[in-house]
Amino acid sequence: MTDTVKLAAELLKGHRASIDRLDAILVYTLGERFKHTQAVGKLKAEHDLPPSDPAREATQIARLEDLATEADLDPEFAKKFLNFIIAEVIQHHKQHQS
Repeated sequence: MTDTVKLAAELLKGHRASIDRLDAILVYTLGERFKHTQAVGKLKAEHDLPPSDPAREATQIARLEDLATEADLDPEFAKKFLNFIIAEVIQHHKQHQS
């Protein structure tokens, strides 16, 4: 291997290690988030509240789009990601009400 290929391999290894750590952070963060949304779903079910709150969801999407812009992340991607999470949370909330 040439020196430049070795250097590239080392840089790649470092980037991949960071990506692996960040993936772990994402998984644990989502796990913590869903613990709270499960508790919200149970609370809503106990008090006959609707599983969905469109006003809050819209506020959260707008907030996340702003955060994404600040973080140099595509706001459309952030919006799709949050919409996916919201849909999953609503499903969980509906299950609590069954």
